[in-house]
Amino acid sequence: MQTILDRAAGLSRRTFLQLGVPALGLGLADLLRIPALAAESTPSASKKSIIVIWTNGGLSQQDTYDMKPDAPAEFRGVYRPIPTSASGISITERFPLQARMMEHMSLIRSVHHENGIHAPSAHWMLTGRFGPTLARIAPQHPGFGSVISRALGARVPQMPAYVTVPKTEGFGYQGSVYLGKGYDPLEAGADPNSKDFQIPNLSLPDGLKLSSVESRRRLLKKFDTLRRDVDATGVLEGLDTFKTQALEMVTGERVRKAFDINTEDPRLRDRYGRHTYGQSALLARRLIEAGSRCVTVNTGYWDHHDGIEKGLDSQLPPLDAAIGTLIEDLHERGMLDDVLIFCAGEFGRTPLINGHAGRDHWSNCFSVMFAGGGLKGGQVVGASEKKGGGVLERLVTPFDLLATIYHTLGVPLETHYNDGNGRPTSIVEAGQPIRELI
Repeated sequence: MQTILDRAAGLSRRTFLQLGVPALGLGLADLLRIPALAAESTPSASKKSIIVIWTNGGLSQQDTYDMKPDAPAEFRGVYRPIPTSASGISITERFPLQARMMEHMSLIRSVHHENGIHAPSAHWMLTGRFGPTLARIAPQHPGFGSVISRALGARVPQMPAYVTVPKTEGFGYQGSVYLGKGYDPLEAGADPNSKDFQIPNLSLPDGLKLSSVESRRRLLKKFDTLRRDVDATGVLEGLDTFKTQALEMVTGERVRKAFDINTEDPRLRDRYGRHTYGQSALLARRLIEAGSRCVTVNTGYWDHHDGIEKGLDSQLPPLDAAIGTLIEDLHERGMLDDVLIFCAGEFGRTPLINGHAGRDHWSNCFSVMFAGGGLKGGQVVGASEKKGGGVLERLVTPFDLLATIYHTLGVPLETHYNDGNGRPTSIVEAGQPIRELI
């Protein structure tokens, strides 16, 4: 029996246009809603990529990267500092793997912005700008991952440029906003540490076979000359770039193999740690190695207002395994100079431990971490005051952090995009790359 594809192959140009989308099964991309895989312009020649470790809720700098061992007990916390592979730099005893890798890492201990509420602060750190309030938390500007996706695209065209693991940050500030939906992240949507991990967006809808999709993809190529007619009539919206790339993602092997974390050496998986943090970091490395440009690992909630010691005891070791092993793994593979690692949250925690044995929100002075990407390692930039309450030297803003990221990856700092009102908007304003790291 002659199939619809066989009949379509012999259709006249006019009949094909009348027949339209249903004959090709091009509802696939509408079902998948996979973001565009490359920038709107020619993909960048830059080899650099970034892995972001986002500590949602606010990681305590006094208990991790900026300890105050000489401060009174109510400020210094319960952990001891330990020496690292970088002379003169000490960090928490809960980070022994990162201590070993400190020669490849740099700490910024003087980050400052002026809001201590989760949503506005997350927007500030992820976009560079203050915007939302508690009354209006909708994103106002694109997250830096979406900017990178639009400016540079994926390093390999078949790969998604921007991925979030296991899922996207809850406020929506890691998205594209006015840049266009094609630059939103592809969300893994599942825990890479789960036994049967599989990304939902790469599963075909029920009743649709891979062979059928492949046949439709070949047929699309036959009718490529119809694109001008498509643009004029809108009849075949399924042939736009978004949908064609969705087919490439689902039918191609590269993306599937990158997400298949079960093929990884079990011994390396053990080194990363058999937990969400570790396996997410390992998946990020696999995606970057396969050709993605930006992968954000969204970790657990760090909002420890009560019983901070108990919370950190459970979260710091897996975070250390994830970051320390990621740096070591990239170094062993010869990838570290081309992959920037950035660990940050929306703010830090109060220097003074509160009456509930916790620490509250603090944006006056906190720490972030960079590693790899060709930046100088074994560095500390800036300093906090004796008890950690404010910036003692070298104040660094969120825009300075973003400028450092963009400069390292090769995004021109003079780049502007039109906002929702059509006004050209700078990606960094007055922000400057952190010169001590370049």
